[in-house]
Amino acid sequence: MMFEESLDLASRALGGSVVAANDEFFAERDNLINPWAPGFTPRTFGAKGQVYDGWETRRRREPGHDHAIVRLGTPGAVRGVVVDTAHFTGNYPPEAAVDGCLLAGYPSPGELAGADWFPLVERSPLQGDTRNRFPVDSPRRASHVRLSIFPDGGVARLRVYGEPAIDPDLLPDVFDLAAAEYGGRVLDCSDRFYGSPGNLLLPGLAATMGDGWETRRRRDGGNDWVRVRLAAPGVPALIELDTSHFKGNAPGWAALTGPDGEQLLPRTRLQPDTRHRFRPAIAAPVDEVLLDVYPDGGMARLRVHGALTPDGLARLAKTWQEDGR
Repeated sequence: MMFEESLDLASRALGGSVVAANDEFFAERDNLINPWAPGFTPRTFGAKGQVYDGWETRRRREPGHDHAIVRLGTPGAVRGVVVDTAHFTGNYPPEAAVDGCLLAGYPSPGELAGADWFPLVERSPLQGDTRNRFPVDSPRRASHVRLSIFPDGGVARLRVYGEPAIDPDLLPDVFDLAAAEYGGRVLDCSDRFYGSPGNLLLPGLAATMGDGWETRRRRDGGNDWVRVRLAAPGVPALIELDTSHFKGNAPGWAALTGPDGEQLLPRTRLQPDTRHRFRPAIAAPVDEVLLDVYPDGGMARLRVHGALTPDGLARLAKTWQEDGR
């Protein structure tokens, strides 16, 4: 579904955390938000039975249901949810529901229990060993989500796709305008054969080559590229092109331009496995950038550090203030 092209707001790669669960007897709640695909090794037993890469509760012998609460890596408007029951076949929940709430700061599990929860996904049937996809039509922003399973069982992953909404009062004067956590997103790219271009905008350093964007080997005279919408219009002050972990497959050169052809970084030689930093060639306000790599290869991260324009700050403030209630 189209919403899966949005950012997974719950992912640990973005800073998400499972802050509470009423039960995690067979498998830990923290697995719910691991950014990698769930795995499974048959006949791998621990003291409590088969080891599962997910969250699994014990079999209920009394009325009620189980739940887990996730603090999103960044607040945002949720566009879709995936309740992934991969590898859970005879032990998945037959039904699930997802609710959201918006609380400022860093509330405790006790404070979250009394929050104003609103529905994102009504109680719905699940299939086992399946990415159960649910579009969400809610204008309200969420900082936390609550996954309820009926009555019990195992879920491998919870994906909460949406659009970040950032409190402008918490933004520094200069920050990474392209960062996914602030609303930067990939609009298009030439190739995503080995890695998603969205990885370029994730927080922190790439842990492996698989955490970056990598294209197939070109056999023509062209070059690869990715187009990025910044969180809001701003003036770049420092550009970072990080080829960490890409050694025999880094691009030879790269260039960065604005939406109207502004040459922020002319075609420049790159080194493998290196965090390159460059001052922009011009100080121009932009809301998009085009990264060209020559001729192909892999990039771990793209950073466009800069300051918002007054219009950019106003846009972020408007997004933050709109809650749809």
